[in-house]
Amino acid sequence: MEPKNVMIIGGGIAGMAAAWELAEAGLNVDLVEKSGFLGGHAIGYTCKATSECLQCGACSVEKMLKDVVGNDKINIHLSTEVENIKKNNDYSIKLKKTAAFIDVKKCTDCGICYDKLKDNDIILQGYSKNNAPLYAINREKIDENKITLKEICPEGAISVSDKTSYEDLTAGAIIVATGFDPFNPERKGTYGYEKFPNVISGLDLERIKRQNGFPARPSDGAAAQKIAFIQCVGSRDENLGNLWCSQICCPYALRTAESLKHKNPDLDITVFYMDIQNTGKSFPVFYETCKNDIRFIRSIPVDIFPAENDTLNMRLFDEAQGATAMETFDLVVLSIGIMPNSDNEKLSAQMGIPLDEDGFFKNSDELNKTSTSIDGIFVAGTAQGPKNIAASMAHAGQAASGVLNYLGVNK
Repeated sequence: MEPKNVMIIGGGIAGMAAAWELAEAGLNVDLVEKSGFLGGHAIGYTCKATSECLQCGACSVEKMLKDVVGNDKINIHLSTEVENIKKNNDYSIKLKKTAAFIDVKKCTDCGICYDKLKDNDIILQGYSKNNAPLYAINREKIDENKITLKEICPEGAISVSDKTSYEDLTAGAIIVATGFDPFNPERKGTYGYEKFPNVISGLDLERIKRQNGFPARPSDGAAAQKIAFIQCVGSRDENLGNLWCSQICCPYALRTAESLKHKNPDLDITVFYMDIQNTGKSFPVFYETCKNDIRFIRSIPVDIFPAENDTLNMRLFDEAQGATAMETFDLVVLSIGIMPNSDNEKLSAQMGIPLDEDGFFKNSDELNKTSTSIDGIFVAGTAQGPKNIAASMAHAGQAASGVLNYLGVNK
């Protein structure tokens, strides 16, 4: 009997985990990812370990990426979107493949193109050495750099004449693992994101730590000594209509702050919060440890103002004085929330599966959080709602089990 085929939409941690589970069960998997790299947002996260593992999940993403790329039952489609889906006995799918401009058969991942052009943002590099290919072309920069790109690759792997193409495939079942969009902190205008260089998001901090190994200020590259984390930026905000808790922000900020403090005990770190969400069995104990190292202020600042030497003045509520006060920080980190993927509406219309009131994919069965209203289509990870890495992987495993049961495959 021929192995059955499954399509997974989304190559983040949930999509990869589901793909690996199904491939291990003997199924052929088409893993469709819109961007040029697998791993989603999570592959950019850095390890948060101190003297012990803080269970941030970053290493799990790296391992899963390696396993997926090395599995010959998983056919990876990068820079690809679903154009059309039709249901007969199986699902007939048309994929739209955006021009990649890099021939993966010729590319040796030597990095010559990246080293010479990285300052111009023409060549993009994956976060992990297990990304294959490791490099991608910034499509927005193609037209103005055609001559440079033609000449720079010694293997002739770059082709600026690539065109969009289409591919048809068939699948017995589908898993939707489209992940999430990070909240755009520019929407909180009083914080000055993109206006003040040393106001950054949590994702920005991850990139800075990868590049420098320490919390460098974007304005001058100097190590920040006094850092503020502001929680719930884009989550639990009635003014924005985002009433849900993103679940990841509290543990993310505390693990990050604690790991920074472990490496540099002299850092002065403050966390501004509404309340700290208990998001795991060991989290309460970890939270108590954090209280010894980090200052917590139960208040969300409203305004940030520029000060001398690119420092930041923050208006906050002083609990001890019972009044507002002004305090200066070197760096302000906005803990941005999880938003529904911007492609969810299009996919919902294509597949005929509804979204909930917040824009995440809705379950047809409250007891089965991977179910949808259409037989053979399942949802996994943050496509269904906010989750951390561990919960996304567990949810993906449940979706894979649902597929196996639906297809009548014994694992």
